[in-house]
Amino acid sequence: MPQSMPDRFRDWYDYERDCNAKTIAMLESVPADRRADPDYPRALAKLAHMTIARWMWLYRLGKIDSHPPARDRFDGSDTLGGVRAQLARVEQAWTAYLATIDETELARFLEWSLPDGRAWRWPVEKLLIQVFGHAWYHRGQIATLVADLGGTPVDTDYIFWDRPEQIA
Repeated sequence: MPQSMPDRFRDWYDYERDCNAKTIAMLESVPADRRADPDYPRALAKLAHMTIARWMWLYRLGKIDSHPPARDRFDGSDTLGGVRAQLARVEQAWTAYLATIDETELARFLEWSLPDGRAWRWPVEKLLIQVFGHAWYHRGQIATLVADLGGTPVDTDYIFWDRPEQIA
């Protein structure tokens, strides 16, 4: 039986949280002597960027009380522990928000303004599609950087999380 769109978004976020844990494991797998290589902070910054982007959208949706840092770094983001702490906070808030969504919320238009004054309007459903795709894109970049650094990349494809049923 097909899932409703709200249930689908909740399912996809369970998948994303699993991928976040795998992404942290990938970063932890980079040998200590390779973490001084400029690609390690680049990979870590991509995870920080993903976390801050999720945080920003929660803020714009009115579901978190504080604006994230203006840049793709925050205090402690030069360490995996610093990013992990922020990610845990953001994941908890997204899980709580997604538990409340329904078709009405998905059809709602979100309006926001950028610091330069440009204003935007977009349906929440399309926003949620964007944030999921954004994470998939950057996780692939992180996996490539981790492999180049001698760490162990993990395949985070959806099919390996929500395994198809073998029928023959």
